[in-house]
Amino acid sequence: MKISTHKAHFSEPFYLESGRILSEFDLAYETYGELNEDHSNAVVVCHALTGSHHAAGRYENDSKAGWWDGLIGDGKAIDTTKFFVICVNILGSSFGSTSPLSIEPSTGKEYRLRFPVLVISDVVKAQMKLFDRLGIKQAHAVVGGSLGGMQALCFAIEFPNFAKNIVMMATTYATKPWAIAFNKIAIEGIVRDPGFKNGNYDKEEISKNGLMGMALGRMAGHISFLSPASMDAKFGRAYVETDGTYELLGRYQVDRYMEYNGYGFPKRFDPLSYLYIAKMMNNFDCTRHYDTLKNALSLIKANVFMLSFSGDILFPPTLMKEMYEAFCDIGKKGNVEYECIDSDYGHDAFLVEIDKIEMQVKKALEWKKI
Repeated sequence: MKISTHKAHFSEPFYLESGRILSEFDLAYETYGELNEDHSNAVVVCHALTGSHHAAGRYENDSKAGWWDGLIGDGKAIDTTKFFVICVNILGSSFGSTSPLSIEPSTGKEYRLRFPVLVISDVVKAQMKLFDRLGIKQAHAVVGGSLGGMQALCFAIEFPNFAKNIVMMATTYATKPWAIAFNKIAIEGIVRDPGFKNGNYDKEEISKNGLMGMALGRMAGHISFLSPASMDAKFGRAYVETDGTYELLGRYQVDRYMEYNGYGFPKRFDPLSYLYIAKMMNNFDCTRHYDTLKNALSLIKANVFMLSFSGDILFPPTLMKEMYEAFCDIGKKGNVEYECIDSDYGHDAFLVEIDKIEMQVKKALEWKKI
């Protein structure tokens, strides 16, 4: 599999939904496979909240493969011997695209809290500028889970002629209070931490020592990515071998797991980027310009494949089922498929249980109805 990593610079003004303007911006992206002669084999993969453009393969001396490596590659469900796969780091993220830590051209200083609030429509529109530059006028498919699924839905509604197939997993048409509440814990943890310094923290210090408020918020958020059943199967009531049962702060294995995921997170993901992307997720509602869900979905021309997971408590299956029923009500049943995958893992099943989704994804990419 051929892997290439790039950064594209755009010097023209970029008008955001909020009314703010980015005078210039960068997009980091990674590609896999080869674009065919007529540029018709592109598959756009959209990452989730804390993901990056590194979706598959390994960098030199990298101990960990890309976040969807089990799904993308030669002979895999998203087959890079057939498709040219492209994954773009969204605006606001801290992995190479323009973010709160980028230099604001008018001041010569980092944006920090002067960075504009972004919505899913903004990050999708920015990607469309990249695809136009690359000569990709129509993608074979757009595929994404969670925040990536929100992007896929936005592509389908706002750029209805762009993709032939849309594949959404573990996502929603609008972020509901349950998910917003989990995000609130992380947001409060970050902004109330003295080390945040109203956004003026030392980047090197955070990457070395972390940020306690963000770590605690991430622990709470991580609970929403799993499920009671998956936690019970993974940890049970096992105790840390070196801790005493009657030590007040002695830990269960699940305690240690929460610490591992929480304390390491701020060292690899920027706090400001987290705030901006969490706000982006909270603001997402595909109906906001169209009054109703049916009105929004009626604009879609692509085939749509939706996969939910029975154990997902962050975006429960009822949300995607509601979308499917709306599609049926407006006469689009022939172009839509919905399946709820039997899984106890939780929200992150779309990242972990590749064996449960690879056939569905392969089927979606082979549909030739449009």
